[in-house]
Amino acid sequence: MLVDAGPLIALLDRSDPHHEACRKVFTAAKEPLLTVWPAFTEAMYLLSFSWQAQAALWEFLQAGALGLLPLDASDGPRMRELMEKYRDLPMDLADAALVRVAEREGIRKIFTIDRRDFLVYRPKRIRRFTILPS
Repeated sequence: MLVDAGPLIALLDRSDPHHEACRKVFTAAKEPLLTVWPAFTEAMYLLSFSWQAQAALWEFLQAGALGLLPLDASDGPRMRELMEKYRDLPMDLADAALVRVAEREGIRKIFTIDRRDFLVYRPKRIRRFTILPS
């Protein structure tokens, strides 16, 4: 299952309105939780109000609770194409990277609080995301 920045923030910030719903998805997850560097970076930036929250995000990664899928130069053209296609939303780099990795790896499930955008995105090969929390 792919993980967007929003749930990572909500899991680590108990005052976040999505904290409880994200905690339930996180604890019930049977498959590996995977993300990409742009989403991880976005979450780290948005958690900059708390060094402890940033340290906890690093711990998710180091403990293996969260995996990072690679991106390389060959993914760039498709990410750019996606950002152009969805420029009216607009699509940010983290979303483009997640959609690209979903297409490349055939991953349908996405853990995000950004339902509006991920309901619109149509990745090649999988056509529509299964969004959690539902």
